[in-house]
Amino acid sequence: MEINNFIDKFYEKFGSRNDKPVPFFSPGRVNLIGEHTDYNGGFVFPCTLNYGTYLLIRKTKNNILNFSTINFNDDIQTELTGLFVNTSKRWINYPLGVINEFLKKGIKISGLEFLYYGDVPNGAGLSSSASIEMVTAVALNDFYNAGLDTLELVKMSQKAENEFVGMNCGIMDQFAVGFGKKDHAIFLNCDILSYENVPLILNGYSLIITNTNKRRGLTDSKYNERRGECDKAVELLQSYKPIRNLSELNVDEIPFLDKYIKDPIIRKRAKHVISENGRVVEAVNVLKNNNIIRFGELMNLSHDSLKDDYEVTGNELDILVYEGRKLSGVIGTRMTGAGFGGCTVSIVKKDDSGKFMSELASVYKKRTGLTPDFYQPEIGDGAGKMG
Repeated sequence: MEINNFIDKFYEKFGSRNDKPVPFFSPGRVNLIGEHTDYNGGFVFPCTLNYGTYLLIRKTKNNILNFSTINFNDDIQTELTGLFVNTSKRWINYPLGVINEFLKKGIKISGLEFLYYGDVPNGAGLSSSASIEMVTAVALNDFYNAGLDTLELVKMSQKAENEFVGMNCGIMDQFAVGFGKKDHAIFLNCDILSYENVPLILNGYSLIITNTNKRRGLTDSKYNERRGECDKAVELLQSYKPIRNLSELNVDEIPFLDKYIKDPIIRKRAKHVISENGRVVEAVNVLKNNNIIRFGELMNLSHDSLKDDYEVTGNELDILVYEGRKLSGVIGTRMTGAGFGGCTVSIVKKDDSGKFMSELASVYKKRTGLTPDFYQPEIGDGAGKMG
């Protein structure tokens, strides 16, 4: 959205043109490889997008927080009387959870007006929730001169989602949104939070995100179920090695799973996490050596593992991936995000990208009755003040 139009919308909502609101932006993210590894202390490789959440914010002279969004009709007003409590499943829980984290640190918040606009598709697995959390955190940090560094804002945003919203997510989304860098992906160790910005040089290839447009009803329950299965695997493997998480094992140790994990389901979950970590490490190395073809092969292997061992893909994602692999110019395609709907991410020859989108849309519509959306993002910077 053009910033002057956005500001006009703010004045329409809140009146008074005397004090100009301050603009902030926080991107969405797509994970190129390394799925369901973050909460297992593993490696991930996300990049931030030029889609995200825009926020205009302005102080008021009262003790009221006013929240509004251009995306849908749901204006909310609430008084600042102490810590907030989650009483509904509305979008407001994301900023309120972040505000709670600031209040817990003794940072005094005054009356504010917030206007949000997001162009990350909701429920697509591109991390719209972390984008909302981080844009709120960055804005409050700036407004109240709180002096918190980016890592602290990341941790506060994750805590807001875990404890206030009630989604037991890992740290990847908030970290990627906070530390993103233009034209780079982030090689992140989710256990110790060490990271490296790696140039994303695609050499004649495009990144294409395809949204299944399937409602992701199973995501929360299955996500928490998978976490429990991974915790069980760690418990069973502690008689083999005193590990804290599955990512402390490497691919050479996968054969030992048969001995220590008798339940085939739990064993498959562990196998995915350990093998996926190995794929991320290799993917980063081959990208640094400009071997984009092998990078694509590793994306394909990642999806196969998510389908067969982690069982989080589903019919719509699998159709996009396996039909997409048949098309010319495609070197890698996989689901990204929690699964059961959401998006795929593909690397496609630039010259073939138009044909890829039209042919895949046709076969997907025929097979599912759904019309997919396609995005060809640029890789942008992390959350911050605009202008």
